[in-house]
Amino acid sequence: MAAWSERLAGVRGVLLDISGVLYDSGAGGGTPIAGSVEAVARLKRSQLKVQFCTNESQKSRGELVAVLRRLGFDISEGEVTAPAPATCQILKERGLRPYLLIHDGVRSEFDHVDMSNPNCVVIADAGEGFSYQNMNKAFQLLMDLENPVLISLGKGRYYKETSGLMLDVGPYMKALEYACGVEAEVVGKPSPEFFNSALQAMGVEAHQVFLRSRFCMRENRGHLSF
Repeated sequence: MAAWSERLAGVRGVLLDISGVLYDSGAGGGTPIAGSVEAVARLKRSQLKVQFCTNESQKSRGELVAVLRRLGFDISEGEVTAPAPATCQILKERGLRPYLLIHDGVRSEFDHVDMSNPNCVVIADAGEGFSYQNMNKAFQLLMDLENPVLISLGKGRYYKETSGLMLDVGPYMKALEYACGVEAEVVGKPSPEFFNSALQAMGVEAHQVFLRSRFCMRENRGHLSF
């Protein structure tokens, strides 16, 4: 294996996943993964730029940062690239009015979005909100639209909490795709556009970034195809 000095030659920034890399969520705020708090602190003391990239869609960005700070991480809201704010920007740019099938914990991110007479569906990790009634309402709305738009905050199959593995948004997204004959637009990992927005926030190019994500569970240099 190449020496770290060789592997980091030309690197100007580090892009880190959060869930499954820094901590496992769960009761009481979750648990940091061994060594992660110290690793982030060392990165912050270096000359490298650090950005955090997450598909978290059960907490607002502010709430997530507050949880991570309580666990000991040195992190600010501006250092986190998350799908909910990115989705709000897309909705405004395209004049879309969503029916939200999302968790109550992230609903505040959409407070300034017009939701009257919905012309699209936004789906995220809704947890207990994935009831038959809510899924069927999303299905009916998509089927009634001439040009149905389904936007999904990530497409993960499952994730890990301290209590065990939990179903993520992906299986529910796939159910709506199959039932409605549509293809979801994914905002979040592994979308290249999502990673590019994180790079823009850092002010670096892909080849200048060292990336650590649970999607690959190995280190990557300038590799955005997850």
